[in-house]
Formats: sequence, C-alpha cells, structure tokens
Amino acid sequence: MTAEMFYEVLVGELTARSGEPGDGFALLLDAARKARDGKLFQRAVEVALQARSGDAALTAVRAWKEAIPQSREARRFELQILIALNRIGETTELLRAEVAATPEVERPFLMALIARNYGRATDKKLAASVVEQALSDDLKKPGTGGAAWAAVGRLRLAAGDSSGALEAARQGQEMDPSSEGPALLALELIDPAQPLAEPIVKRYLASPKALPEMSMAYARVLVEGHRYADASETLSALTTSHPELAEPWLLLGSLQGQARQDAAAEASLKRYLSLASTQRDPEARDRGQTQAYLLLSQLAERRKDFTAADSWLARIDNPEDLFAAQARRAALLARQGKMPQARELVRSLPERTPDEKKLKFQAEVQLLRDAKQYQAAYDMLVQAELATPNDPDLIYDQAMMAEKLNRLDEMERLLRRLIELKPDNQNAYNALGYSFADRKVRLDEARTLIQKAVQLAPEDPFIADSLGWVEFRLGNMPEATRILETAYKSRPDPEIGAHLGEVLWTAGERERAISIWKEASLADANNETLQETLKRLRVKP
Repeated sequence: MTAEMFYEVLVGELTARSGEPGDGFALLLDAARKARDGKLFQRAVEVALQARSGDAALTAVRAWKEAIPQSREARRFELQILIALNRIGETTELLRAEVAATPEVERPFLMALIARNYGRATDKKLAASVVEQALSDDLKKPGTGGAAWAAVGRLRLAAGDSSGALEAARQGQEMDPSSEGPALLALELIDPAQPLAEPIVKRYLASPKALPEMSMAYARVLVEGHRYADASETLSALTTSHPELAEPWLLLGSLQGQARQDAAAEASLKRYLSLASTQRDPEARDRGQTQAYLLLSQLAERRKDFTAADSWLARIDNPEDLFAAQARRAALLARQGKMPQARELVRSLPERTPDEKKLKFQAEVQLLRDAKQYQAAYDMLVQAELATPNDPDLIYDQAMMAEKLNRLDEMERLLRRLIELKPDNQNAYNALGYSFADRKVRLDEARTLIQKAVQLAPEDPFIADSLGWVEFRLGNMPEATRILETAYKSRPDPEIGAHLGEVLWTAGERERAISIWKEASLADANNETLQETLKRLRVKP
C-alpha cells in the first residue's frame, strides 16, 4: 500500500468514526478499488452497514466482486445484504453458488442457516420458491436431501403452507431416513389435522442413529397434546436406551405420578436426582430438582407419610421456588387438620408482585377447597372477583365453588359470562356441558357445549370423559364406551375410571367394570366421583 493510499484509508476511518460515515465510506471504497484489497472492501461494506445504508453496502460489495471475482466472502456479503433489503428474487444464483462451494459434510448446518435467514423475508412464499430453486441439486442427493428438504419445508411452513411443509418433510426423509431435519419439521406439524406428520417422526425414532433429544422433544409434544400414555411409552423406551440422561427420568416420573403409579414414579424421580448434576444448564437443573422434590413430597403425602413429605420440601433452597415449597407445606398442615396454621403460613408468604399476590390467594382457596370448606372458599372468591372483575381464573373457580354449594343457577351464569369473555376457554364449555349431563338435563345442549370444548382441546382426556358421559346419558352406549376407553387409556384417572366402569356395568360387562373400579380405587380410593358411583350402584370392588 502506497503512502497516499494509506493516508486515504486513515482519513476514511477517522471520518467514519467522527460521525460522517458517508464521507468515510466514499474514501474507504475508493482506496479499496485502487488497492484491489478484500479487507478494505469489507471495511467499506461494514461502514455502510453501520450507517444503515443498505444500498451503499450493496454498491461496495459489488465493486468488491468486480475487483476480486473469486472472493467467496464478497458473495456471502452480497447474499446477506440482498436478504436484508428484501430483494429475495435476486439471490437465487448467489445462493446456489454458495451451497456449491460448501463441502457436502457442512451443508446440513448451512441448510438450517438458510431456512433461518430466508425466514425473515417479508414475502415468505417467494423465499420458499427461491430456496427450492437454489437447492434443486441438493434436493436430489441422498447425502444432502434430508437437510435441503427440511429447509424448504420450514420456509413453506413460514408461508402458511403446512401441507407443502409436510410433503417436504416426507420427501426429505425418503432421501435420507437418518436426517433429523425432516423429523424435526414433522414434529412441529403434529396435529389431528395432519395425521401423516407423526409417522415421519416415528420412522426417524426407529432409526439406530436417532438422537435422544428428538425422543425427548416428541414426548413433550405428546404431553402438550394430553397423550400421556403415549408420552410415557416413549420416555420408557428412552430411559431404557439412554439411562444416563437425566431429563427423561424427570418427565417420566411426573407422568407416572399423574397415572398413580407411585412406586414407579418415586424410582424415576430418585433416578433423576442422582443424575441431575450432569445437566449442563444450571437453571434447568435447579428447576428440575425443585420439581422432583415437590413431586416426591406429593407421593409421600398420598401414602400419608407427612414427615417424609415435609423432608422433601425442606430440600428446596432455590429462592425462586420457596413460594411453591411453602404452599405445599401449608397443604400438608391442612391435611393433618391444622387449617388455621396452614392459612396463616400462606398469608405470611411475601407478595412482591401482582402474580405472587394472586398465587397466595389461589393457594389459600385451594386449602379450603381440599378441606371441603366450600362456603369459605366461595366467599373468598366473591371478594376477589369484586376487586378484580373479569379475571377468567377467578370466574371459573367461583363457578366451581357455586356448583359444590348446589347454587347451579349461579354456576351457569358465571360460566356463560366466562364464555362471553373468553370464547376459546374450553374449560368453561366443558364444565357447563358436564354439569347438564351429570344432572340429566338439557342433554342435547350439553353435547353441543362439550363438542365445542373438544374442538378447542381435541386431545384432553378429561374433556373426552365429559363427551363419553353425555353420550352415555343420551343412551349411545357403544359410542360412550369407545370414547371413555380411549380417555382412560390416555389418562387412567379415577374419575374417568368411575365413568367407564358405570357404562360397562350398565352394558352388562360387570366383571370388566369391577376390574376398572379396582384399578381406580388403588389410584385414589377417596375420589368423590368414584365413591359416589360405587355407593349409588351398591358395589364393593
């Protein structure tokens, strides 16, 4: 570099840094052209980008390409700038060249980057089309086809084309069954409206090369869809194949606890605690340990070992989780008949935020509800609703307490108000419909309400239980049996078991009914619905 050129670069840098990036850019670009120096061109581009002048940056990068045609860095900058300027249609050949210059072994990572960058484009449909054209060669290669189709599918999904995204996932897996990209895309597409998405995930998981993280992600999707039995099955397989991983044991233990498989749940949770130190994320580890301690405390409480339950809670030392621990301690006191002390403990908890104040209130109401002090709980809810009207949670809880007090008109009024406020609240439709069905009134309306709840939460086993119950009340025995059996398989809850048993009993399948009731009694012999059913039918399973 000549002295004159060095001086021009120095002045350009000083000018750019002194608040005049336009003049500095011009000097740097001129020096870069004279020197045909890639680093100077790059600096000119950076100055233009810092000044938020995309057009100037594009001018500089194209001058760079003209001066040094073989520069891959210049091509990369041009590609990034065009995407940022939303000039997607001009990027096809640039992208094709960049992919061709990338070693095949590195292309899966590049494909993921392409999907992320082009996903920011305003015209999502055009972005998907451009990427598909640019990747046309890689879409046909077994080594890159999986990742390439996954990138195209993600952009189709961003453009609102879920069917096209599913087809991309299918073709990607066909090209490369061991690629996680198509399976991960299909995982996001799992939905009752897309029944062909889940088989793609399952085929990938059946591969010896399947990543355990994918099994974990699949299990979480199943839990979100209330498919608890399927999630447990997936996690059982994962903990068998990868017993050294901590997180699957925690989720499995949680599901086993929900299913009242207490011994298995305790073993899984203790296994998680023994492995928790291997988790790399300290926040995830702290959250997981707290969850495990809370669940183990609940298991001990179920078997009425209150000392053990309290000792698990005493292990929680994370300040963010102390509220949950103290609330559980209050519940333990209430279970032992020490309600005044329990309520005092809840009231002594800090309320530094509106959320903490609400949690305190809900914890105290829950104490009263569990102790069947329904009037006291109702009175608290009425006062809270006056202070914060139109709170959906408060309205729903108040409606449920009104039902416990046999104030059925009040319950209906509150639930209809909640539906008006939150038309997408499936619990409101379900509660009102179930109440009608349980009392054998307005059965057609009950079914309509529950069907609406099913539309909003199609995989919820408790809503399915309500639908099965109303079909039973309407005399549709085969349909009621089918729905309730599916719900009970998904979530073997004592209340669902009570309903399924009654349907089977009424249909003459008394041995099966008694078997279901025995199973439900082992899970929770004190369940109100189960007790009422057995008493009414005069059955001792």
